[in-house]
Amino acid sequence: MSTPQIYTVAGIGIGPFNLGLAALTAPLKEIKAIFFDQSDEFNWHPGLLFSNATLQTPFLCDCVTMADPTSPYSFLNFLKETGRLYKFFIRENFFVLRKEYNRYCKWVATQLPACKFSHQVLLVTYTAGLYEITVQHTATKVISTYYAEKLVLGTGTVPAMPAFSATVNGSQVVHTANYLHQRASLLERNSVTLIGSGQSAAEVFYDLLQHRSGHLSLNWFTRPDRFFPMEYSKLTLELTSPDFVDYFHGMPARKRKDMLKQQQSQFKGINYSLINDIYDALYEMSVEDENVRVNIQPGVQLNDIRDHATGGLELNLEELAQQQSFTVYTDAVILGTGYKYHEPAFLEGIQERIARNSDGSFKVHRHYAIDQNGNEIFVQNAETHTHSLISTDLGMGAYRNSCIINQIVGREVYKTETRIAFQDFGVPASLRSTAVIS
Repeated sequence: MSTPQIYTVAGIGIGPFNLGLAALTAPLKEIKAIFFDQSDEFNWHPGLLFSNATLQTPFLCDCVTMADPTSPYSFLNFLKETGRLYKFFIRENFFVLRKEYNRYCKWVATQLPACKFSHQVLLVTYTAGLYEITVQHTATKVISTYYAEKLVLGTGTVPAMPAFSATVNGSQVVHTANYLHQRASLLERNSVTLIGSGQSAAEVFYDLLQHRSGHLSLNWFTRPDRFFPMEYSKLTLELTSPDFVDYFHGMPARKRKDMLKQQQSQFKGINYSLINDIYDALYEMSVEDENVRVNIQPGVQLNDIRDHATGGLELNLEELAQQQSFTVYTDAVILGTGYKYHEPAFLEGIQERIARNSDGSFKVHRHYAIDQNGNEIFVQNAETHTHSLISTDLGMGAYRNSCIINQIVGREVYKTETRIAFQDFGVPASLRSTAVIS
């Protein structure tokens, strides 16, 4: 019997974060890595790849640059290799088109033999000091077994849908994540209602405005009391830093939960320019016809969706400030209700190795490990409750991967900054005291 190949680390899921990990481990001789994803190819939010939409972070937030600016897998090298560097230079815009970012990630993935697409992980177990990973090829159905010393979970988040949405006609309820796949049929409706206050909801609304014909009426309801822009001031951006991660991770769980609620405007808002574009589009429409058949209303909560006898949907809504309930009838609903982490089923075989908090959530170490020993199972974008909302930020992906790689190897392979902010979070070390003198 041949001796099985033992990998240093196996990554499960190949989104931008694990793709970055694959790129950063590729040149390291002391790490032999393999990555699995059940999709046929890399594709980042294909239902929202609008022609003009950009990332909300600069191009430096690619897979590798913030960890290794000299990496051949950087976005700038992608532009050079594909003959687009001067075009990007002349464009003078740090914010990359989302569709071009998707092309960049595909380019990186095709250069990394360690990335195995069309491979679905069925089960993970632990035996003789190794993680045994059972994988099925989605096309051939061939099942293979792999062994690794460490795991990095990068299966990502899934669209969050309110429970009551499952009780109605599924073809009439669409999450923003699938919008472009359903756009043609939505535009054929007489009325469409959008729920949500974030960037994705705003992009969908703007797209509907641009493509709708005269017969389509639009509603847009959001729970916050206004359509607020994403906060992008420089001192606020310092929250996207190792300094703030240290501060947040050191808080009691209850305090972290409170702070997450306060951070909504920084991470869940709409690009300032897009808010203006929407207003300008509505203004231009109103020149020709004051009755633009558009209803926009903040401060409204969706409480229920029901099928209606007419074949459409009945929405039960509440105006929160005045606490008044009302009903809207619509042909279709688009839910911009965000995303949530879904714990993958294949972890069932290693539950005893995972550290958890009293509420069942992962107990995530500062360096992103969730196993009992603190150095075997790492997570990507599953640690908002311990590391703050910047866990979802592309700009922190390379930093997190540096922490994970350094922990796996046992030395500082990639430099991790510890102090980048001008401001202090918490009591500065120079002012701390173990005693109070009265």
